[in-house]
Amino acid sequence: MDAPIYGAEGQIMAALDVSSARSDQTEGFNRLIAATVAQTARQIEADNFRAAFPKARIVFADHDDSEVAMLLAVDHDDIVIGATRGARKAFGLGATGPITAVPASDIFGCEDGPRGFERAERAAVIRALARAGGNVSAAARALGIGRATLYRRMKRLGLGENIA
Repeated sequence: MDAPIYGAEGQIMAALDVSSARSDQTEGFNRLIAATVAQTARQIEADNFRAAFPKARIVFADHDDSEVAMLLAVDHDDIVIGATRGARKAFGLGATGPITAVPASDIFGCEDGPRGFERAERAAVIRALARAGGNVSAAARALGIGRATLYRRMKRLGLGENIA
């Protein structure tokens, strides 16, 4: 029984193989061994993928009921910079090689709401408020703007004071 192990760029990098010559081995035992081999190969694949993208956030993509490792590496700008073989197939990112950088929101279908700079500004304001524990003055200082300016931007962006 064997299972391929795919590398961070979708290529086969190894295979896990288990052999037995026992005469008393049952079909049920063979299924158990095969399942264990496949699960171990997927774990090695996932660990290798995480190691290949040490500075990225690793996101588990729950696309279907498949047992393959569907992981995405997302950088600090929310751009997908890597994908396991299962995620590549599920999201049409190409079978092997480096993937073309794509916004995570495009893959996860989160395009509702503001776009472009407004969306980026909204995210920056929400992050600053969260880091400041909801303190508008501290958030304004962190953003390098005045408190009144932050209040105006929050109003324009439809953000209440109870963000954090």
